[in-house]
Amino acid sequence: MEENLAAFRMYLQNVKKSSENTILSYLRDLRGFCGFMEGLGVCEVSKINRTNIMAYVYELQNQHKASTTIFRNLASIRAFFYFLMGQGVVKENPAVDLELPREERKVPKIMTLEQVEKLLDQPKTSDAKGLRDKAMLEVLYATGIRVSELVSLQVDDVNLPFEYIRCTTGSKSRMIPIGTKAKEALWEYLKKGRVQLIHNPEETVLFLNYGGKKMTRQGFWKIVKNYAEEAGIPGEITPHILRHSFAVHLLENGADLRSVQEMLGHSDISTTQIYTKLNNTKIKSVYAKAHPRA
Repeated sequence: MEENLAAFRMYLQNVKKSSENTILSYLRDLRGFCGFMEGLGVCEVSKINRTNIMAYVYELQNQHKASTTIFRNLASIRAFFYFLMGQGVVKENPAVDLELPREERKVPKIMTLEQVEKLLDQPKTSDAKGLRDKAMLEVLYATGIRVSELVSLQVDDVNLPFEYIRCTTGSKSRMIPIGTKAKEALWEYLKKGRVQLIHNPEETVLFLNYGGKKMTRQGFWKIVKNYAEEAGIPGEITPHILRHSFAVHLLENGADLRSVQEMLGHSDISTTQIYTKLNNTKIKSVYAKAHPRA
């Protein structure tokens, strides 16, 4: 098999123009695979079948290799056999359409309610910036929307009398309730803060920077980071961690999983279910009853 690996290396180097690191990564994976095949008594690539490959996958699992490592190995094997097909060495690719091991989802990092309270109390609402930052943080925690969705909100997306915001992503739109704290912060920002930041009376974006333009994702990430440091919260705190915390705190207080799924904008409830690993509370209620700041 060494000759096949040498030919594959030349192909990656001269045809694919792959970097040396990429080539070394492919060869490292494939040498481990070929060594395992030879241990099974399969010494020719043309004799390797799907069962042999799955045996190698199980061996990697038994070695407690990470799912990402197994996926990478399978990708290397598949690429190798596509090359061999092109060379006429094999007639088909036995690594195609294999039942891959499910990639493990990492349990998301969350903040405690006390940490969230500290963070949300940091903005000084004596100026336009503080009013804006307070409103953005409160809305983010009250709704769990993505930071890209937060900075894209329009003034018309806010309905304070009925206490909800409209969040639009692509062609999809969803209505999300907001609690009392977020409603109050939005009201103060719209009444006192935004009027100081706006330069163009026709601007429709809700949250503005000092230039009167739409706040950027990067700009808001820096804001969250600075306030987290001021609050003395350990670790890196990002807007996405606040989104995770929103979901977990709702579930801990009895919110319905389907309701949380809809508010987060997850198309598949299995994505939302990752949050249930962080608490054992029975799911039984909805947003207004469950949210700690409602």
